[in-house]
Amino acid sequence: MRYLFTSESVTEGHPDKLCDYISDSVLDECLKQDKNSRVACETLASKGEVYITGEITTNANINIEQIARNAIKEIGYNNANIDIDYKTCKIIVNISKQSSDIAMGVDKSLEDKEGENANSEGAGDQGIMFGFACDETENYMPLPIDLAHKLAKKLTSVRKSKEIRGLRPDGKVQVTVEYDDGKPLRIDTIVLSTQHVDGKDIEELRKEVKEKIIYKVIPKNLIDSNTKYYINPTGRFVIGGPLGDSGLTGRKIIVDTYGGYARHGGGAFSGKDPTKVDRSASYMARFLAKNIVANWYARKCEIQLSYAIGVAKPVSIFVDTFGTETIPVSAIINKVEKFDLTPRGIINYLDLQRPIYKLTTNYGHFGKDNLPWEKVVKM
Repeated sequence: MRYLFTSESVTEGHPDKLCDYISDSVLDECLKQDKNSRVACETLASKGEVYITGEITTNANINIEQIARNAIKEIGYNNANIDIDYKTCKIIVNISKQSSDIAMGVDKSLEDKEGENANSEGAGDQGIMFGFACDETENYMPLPIDLAHKLAKKLTSVRKSKEIRGLRPDGKVQVTVEYDDGKPLRIDTIVLSTQHVDGKDIEELRKEVKEKIIYKVIPKNLIDSNTKYYINPTGRFVIGGPLGDSGLTGRKIIVDTYGGYARHGGGAFSGKDPTKVDRSASYMARFLAKNIVANWYARKCEIQLSYAIGVAKPVSIFVDTFGTETIPVSAIINKVEKFDLTPRGIINYLDLQRPIYKLTTNYGHFGKDNLPWEKVVKM
């Protein structure tokens, strides 16, 4: 059976990703000074304003306004007339400390209180988290989201290097892959929209995008005469960033994960320290799923972990190999259960109390070799 599947990615200048990057920048600065920082940082960006709120408990001495301005500058926003200017935008900070009601469950788990697991920390919230991996690509990611991320990253690269002149930070990419019996066959459609300066010739832009981005990223064997390209299909994209559309932390959760190819528990990642299982357990679930595939126990694997607030051990563990397993699923589950899946166990195993989170913000939290949950081990 043949079918089409589509995933999207966005550049670091997309309004939502701008907010994610600010939130993760605040988190990293806290962890740099105090590894035990509790951070839940949310950012909202709109016309000329950035609003930063949430709960932070830390011994770190940080200047949140300056962190935000530096993050906006790093992305490349410096023009209030068409997007936002890091120098002149209004920064509003409204931060409180973590609720004592939540902290008491994180500091001391239910198991610890009942004498079952001394010195254990509880989950910072209830929730369900998914991890996924498949053998479609070298990094064990689904092909549509993998290619979408690579195109979005290349779009940013040619903007910053000025290989294509007249580009601005905002941009979106979408890739549609045709599958045949579950295997990628060809690229059916590529959609790419990039912000640009006023006066940029649209036909020149479309030619440059094809030659310097698409043809440099997409393998030739996946493109044919029937592949469709929609490059800046509206014909104009000058107003962008928070001026064109408001941005909010945590609004690109499908871009952050598997492009819709696998299930999602609903929790966002950016701005959250690793005691929040929304983030850390999703990373661990990816680690487990990837290693099940990398060790040839299955060609495709999805893992669900669920937690209760204040409880250390997962409430449930579910493994789905979609009939692609090479050993019994019960044996795979046994391998998964050998890992310590408490919040503290995950934090220690993946070494998560470090300022590594700005590395995750853009172009997906998974499939990057330099992140600890992407390492391959013998299970």
